[in-house]
Amino acid sequence: MVYPVNAGELPGTVSGDGLPIDAYLLGWDAPLTGAGGTVVAVLVRADDTEDKLVVVRDGTVWTDGAILAATRFQERFFRTTLRRHS
Repeated sequence: MVYPVNAGELPGTVSGDGLPIDAYLLGWDAPLTGAGGTVVAVLVRADDTEDKLVVVRDGTVWTDGAILAATRFQERFFRTTLRRHS
């Protein structure tokens, strides 16, 4: 599968599947070998063993709708809820 957005994992962490925590990296247009940004949301999958972090480029603002649209290519296969810290 080709991802239309950057994605990666957080080294030194463990997710529900026993592998590092995955993250969608939104706001970068070119492929990355590493990135730093701000975690703005978690995509919680009711029907999977792992959730996904949403990391955005510092200085950018992403609405819930924009995040869901950007990640729909993969999240459409799961029952996903977007959660933000309030």
